[in-house]
Amino acid sequence: MKLDSAGLRVLTREECLHLFSLTPVGRIVFTDRALPTVQPVNYYLDGEDIVIRTASTSKLAAATRSAVVAFEADQIDVDTRTGWSVTAIGHARAVTGTWERQRLEALPLVRWAPGGQDHFIVVRAEQVSGRRLI
Repeated sequence: MKLDSAGLRVLTREECLHLFSLTPVGRIVFTDRALPTVQPVNYYLDGEDIVIRTASTSKLAAATRSAVVAFEADQIDVDTRTGWSVTAIGHARAVTGTWERQRLEALPLVRWAPGGQDHFIVVRAEQVSGRRLI
């Protein structure tokens, strides 16, 4: 078991991807008008791809086209002071192909936000890191 300088357990890539699959809500970090922006979103992990559904007219859709973004998810228990946090960095892309769009529509990605969600963003988890507080 590898620990970082703060005493947190360092997670492997496989552990991080598994933890991404356990929670439906994360935070995407992107650039909006030259400033960092963090937005909570619901998502689904499809292999090593983080799939987000949003409106094609949303700020998120516009800002993430062919951009490098970060994505974070966590689960923290404040009573027991245990939990984990995982982060992925990768290129975001808009889904434009009919076949891929139909495949993603079949995923169990539940819409939470009201309004239209006609646009898919896929973030490939190129760099992944995580820590567990035990």
